[in-house]
Amino acid sequence: MRLGKVGKLQKKWSYDEVKALLSDPDPEIRSMAQEDEPALSSEVVTFVKETLPALLIPPSTTLHYTALVEIKAGVGGDESALFAEELLRLYSRFAAARGWYCAIVSQNNHDRGGIKDAILDVKGDGAYDAMHWENGVHRVQRIPATESQGRVHTSTASVMVFPVAPKTGPELEEDIVDEKDVRTDVMRASGAGGQHVNKTESAVRLVHNPTGITVFMQESRSQHSNRARAWEILRARLLARKLAEEADKKRAMRKGMIKGPDRSEKIRTYNFPQDRVTDHRVGMTLKNIEAFMEGDRLQNIHEALRRDHYAAELEDLLESATSA
Repeated sequence: MRLGKVGKLQKKWSYDEVKALLSDPDPEIRSMAQEDEPALSSEVVTFVKETLPALLIPPSTTLHYTALVEIKAGVGGDESALFAEELLRLYSRFAAARGWYCAIVSQNNHDRGGIKDAILDVKGDGAYDAMHWENGVHRVQRIPATESQGRVHTSTASVMVFPVAPKTGPELEEDIVDEKDVRTDVMRASGAGGQHVNKTESAVRLVHNPTGITVFMQESRSQHSNRARAWEILRARLLARKLAEEADKKRAMRKGMIKGPDRSEKIRTYNFPQDRVTDHRVGMTLKNIEAFMEGDRLQNIHEALRRDHYAAELEDLLESATSA
């Protein structure tokens, strides 16, 4: 609260009052208004950019969904496998820092280090809404340890984030798939694991006949555990498909395109020689790539993406209102 000799200064000014008082004939009032104007202008900008969109745009329907994050090595051979493993560690640390439950569901290691693919289970309110921004192709540029000429190589890894619906509420996991549409095969597991792998039919494969989606799980020695995990992954993939179809229908009904994650799009570049990470969707570049890979700054990009998404949705709502 700002106090002064004049009675009308004996309260905190609003933005409109300050704008009016900037031309007040009293020089003392003008001076005080000039002092308050920058801070109030900043508050207005913050309200318009962050608070107003959240009030106007309907709340997320997937707020309570958890996430299954699938990471696959892409172009680049050994280097892409190493990068995929670094992304797995990045997401694990990011989730842990938020107090979310985080566990590796499956992991297929590369012969010369890194991983071919892995699935990470992330549980916690807001987990899917946060992690779905990672959908897409991630590109890394750096000099591999085996590069004798000092040349920078470019490799990629792909990330797919699948939603897992809560077990209670309006939309249950069980509502996503009819078990009669799924073929179940059991077989012996393959790969490292000793005598058990070759003698026990613990591996489970699920095939969803209407879509052709296939899930194979052999991580556990228990067929029951593998079956449960396979069903969880199948339901998550089918739910992701359903949400994507609903989003496509909404886009088709509108003139504007609401920005969102695209699994086939190169969304981010990790340039180690230049010590920077660039998210191409919002044109945001962060320095200190080492800190970023520790999970400390991923939230900064997510917040920028969320603001961009809100702005696009708000613009679409305004266009719909004016054309109605």
